[in-house]
Amino acid sequence: MEFNGIESDLFTLSILINCFSQLGEISLSFSVFANIFKKGFEPDAVTLTTLIKGLCLKGQIHKALNFHDKLVVQGFQLNQVSYGTLINGLCKVGETRAALQLLRRIDGKLVQPNVVMYSAIIDGKVKEAKIVIAVMMMKKDIKVDVVTYNSLMDGYCLVKQVNKAKDIFNTMAQMGVAPDVHSYNIMINGFCKIKMVDEAMNLFNEMRCRKIIPNTVTYNSLINGFSKIKMVDEAKNVFAMMMRKCVKPDVVTYSSLMDGYCLVNEVNKAKDIFNTMAQMGVAPNVHCYNIMINGFCKIKMLDEAMNLFNEMHRRKIIPDVVSYNSFIDGLCKSGRISYALELVNEMHDRGQPPDIITYNSMLHALLKNHHFDKAIALLTKMKENGIQRDICMHNILIDGFCKVGRLEDALMVFEDILVKGYSPNVYTYAAMIKRFCIKDLFDEALTMLSIMEENGCIPDAKTYETIILSLIEKGENDKAEKLIREMIVRGVPYDQN
Repeated sequence: MEFNGIESDLFTLSILINCFSQLGEISLSFSVFANIFKKGFEPDAVTLTTLIKGLCLKGQIHKALNFHDKLVVQGFQLNQVSYGTLINGLCKVGETRAALQLLRRIDGKLVQPNVVMYSAIIDGKVKEAKIVIAVMMMKKDIKVDVVTYNSLMDGYCLVKQVNKAKDIFNTMAQMGVAPDVHSYNIMINGFCKIKMVDEAMNLFNEMRCRKIIPNTVTYNSLINGFSKIKMVDEAKNVFAMMMRKCVKPDVVTYSSLMDGYCLVNEVNKAKDIFNTMAQMGVAPNVHCYNIMINGFCKIKMLDEAMNLFNEMHRRKIIPDVVSYNSFIDGLCKSGRISYALELVNEMHDRGQPPDIITYNSMLHALLKNHHFDKAIALLTKMKENGIQRDICMHNILIDGFCKVGRLEDALMVFEDILVKGYSPNVYTYAAMIKRFCIKDLFDEALTMLSIMEENGCIPDAKTYETIILSLIEKGENDKAEKLIREMIVRGVPYDQN
């Protein structure tokens, strides 16, 4: 244009800035911006917003904020779109607190906040489960839309306060805001997550009565909800309804059904679903393989699990830490410890470092089979890899040491639990008490029982019975009767025989 003698105006230059910004060429955008000043033009809010948006799209949110601050100092006026862009950019990168500070800074001073800004903040706060602030914002004199309500409902569902989400859902109608399919999906999924599938089905029927068409997400939530509580027939009925309505199942649909069948140990039916996926043009992903490998391992069909594990490699599907953990746990429980150890080494080689679950499975198997040297070597390797013991691993160590009579070692692990600030659970105390009883150290067992109660860990029937039976065997009937009375007072069920 300029080569042909046609002068570019502010509108043309703004279009050019927008193009460069959309392409991620921020430096070129700012070159054009500098050219605007050279030509004596005054950039308007649209041009400035375009530059801010370009920085946000590139994830350079702090540069966008600095640019904003310079503009304000120089007296430039930004509008609601400008600040909405900035606030949304901050929320997208998790800087919700900074977004909230910016909103308070501009409120009634620079511009009047609108529903877009509040919705962005609410959605950001949702992801941090800081719903109180979101509620405060909704009390502002601003008409909120369905997106705002959905964000807030989603937040309550994420922290399992589904009844509060339902209150928001009910409020929508009173405020003249009609729920959409996403609103129903949030609530249906929320109720399914807390195993209230009847409530979820009521909402499903309600949305159909309102002529809101359920989509794949809706059906998936219900199928997964029924599967998780082992109501596989109901899950299958929802799947059949989905097919009748010509809603196409996706990988989540199939994996949820497979998971349900595996939970009720009908792994061969899960495998049929797995095979059906390919016929329906849906490629299984790593999660599908993980479900099947875990399912076969649970029923000790290790060869089938191994075939699937090898098939993943052939199909160029990279096993993740869950894939390895499921297979390793299955191998350990079947006594194939050497192969399990090989897989642990393979994890390192393939860039999938073992996690605490991997080490717990291995350690339990090694101690159970009295491979103490290998167990110590594994603990050393774990420490070198920067993985800290959790309460489960401490329990495994205590149980392992107790079973071979290494009571001093078990006590050292127990002390380590207390030093590290962990809260021993009933299994921790029960393992120690059982070993004291086997060694006829009843005073120590009763002391441990008292420590257990003082630390707020209520003994279960098995813990009491371990001590009571040991006391009876040694003729300590008075002490045994005292514990039985204590059980009755506490309402702990016991075998009167």
